[in-house]
Amino acid sequence: MATHFNISQLPSSPSLSIGQHDLLIVGPGVLGRLVAHQWRQEYEGSQVFGQTMTTDHHEELVQLGISPALNWTKSEHKFPYVIVCAPPYQSLDYLGDLRQAAECWNGEGSFLYTSSSAPYDCNDNGLCDEDTPVVPIGRSPRTDVLLKAENIVLEFGGKGAHAYYLEKGIVESRPDHVLNLIHYEDAASLSVAILKKKFRGRIFLGCDNHPLSRQELMDLVDKSGKFSKKFEKFTGTDDPLGKKLNNSKTRQEVGWEPKYSSFAHFLETL
Repeated sequence: MATHFNISQLPSSPSLSIGQHDLLIVGPGVLGRLVAHQWRQEYEGSQVFGQTMTTDHHEELVQLGISPALNWTKSEHKFPYVIVCAPPYQSLDYLGDLRQAAECWNGEGSFLYTSSSAPYDCNDNGLCDEDTPVVPIGRSPRTDVLLKAENIVLEFGGKGAHAYYLEKGIVESRPDHVLNLIHYEDAASLSVAILKKKFRGRIFLGCDNHPLSRQELMDLVDKSGKFSKKFEKFTGTDDPLGKKLNNSKTRQEVGWEPKYSSFAHFLETL
């Protein structure tokens, strides 16, 4: 049986024993919590640890069966499975924090970093898959930090857009920009599937393979009749276009399929 401990216990506690299926989640937000839930279903009795930036949500994490701390990656413990779900904007030294997280992996299970599709060099609503070239370092600070983060991992071997648009009503973005979607539950199940395979030095892509323009997305929301708020319009004309992601190779290699095959399918389940 897993040993649960309270918030006051420190990561340096010598009595803490790390099991072969225990998992460390760096950044246990929405995605991280879903990963924790599915992981505990897959590995009954395993311990799930969560590293956070503050103690604000530690009580919630304890209730979810996650053992929280501010500095698991700075402790003496090594973990067989580590997933990093923390976004760059929350850290003053993101690359340093990521390297520290990688160094606390014991190399036995898997280390997974959840990144973004932003580094793929495609911004004209064109098709994009796992083999699409990435943007060169130096083009933008946003993609630079993600590419450097992915390179660190390779060395070691929010709410949906529709909810935001409904809340705003009028959005200053172009309607034909293509979005790529994946439900949090599917992102979590893909993460768990990758962790279980114990891959080394690989990059995988998560999406539902049904890209939609912003306007198409909100048209589906309106036609569903399942939301009380009404979206008005997009007003942008000259902001960048997006890309059309396809992750068929990831699905085949990992042996994974999403629970929600498309955004339209997700709406049908509400």
